[in-house]
Amino acid sequence: MYVGIQVVLFVAYIIPVNITKINIPEWLCYSGLLILALGIFLGIVALLQLNTKLSPFPTPVSNGKLITTGAYNISRHPIYTAIILSGLGYALYQTSCYKVLVTLGLMILFYFKSKYEEQLLFEKYLEYSDYKKKTRRFI
Repeated sequence: MYVGIQVVLFVAYIIPVNITKINIPEWLCYSGLLILALGIFLGIVALLQLNTKLSPFPTPVSNGKLITTGAYNISRHPIYTAIILSGLGYALYQTSCYKVLVTLGLMILFYFKSKYEEQLLFEKYLEYSDYKKKTRRFI
């Protein structure tokens, strides 16, 4: 269910809808590019760390191990964080209220998806409880 909603929100994000523009200063629009770049960088680092263990589903892969370094030292869910940052950054750059709303929807979805995922991770990895105490869910 989570993956299905995620796909719908991704598709909704790329649809060119111009409901209303956000009236923000030009410098803030361009700061969106910086936020977008940070999101992309964080996402690439997290993807490289996961390597072949990447899955769109919240269930941990059977032969995986708990990663707590690199991007996973900054956030327990750096790929979700990267998508949120990238979506928000591009929305600010485009001054798109619609894209901000879709990004907010993704943020809410990722919160609930990560809660479910963390229940599964806690069952699989004994050390997950300690990791959870010292690392934030998102940035």
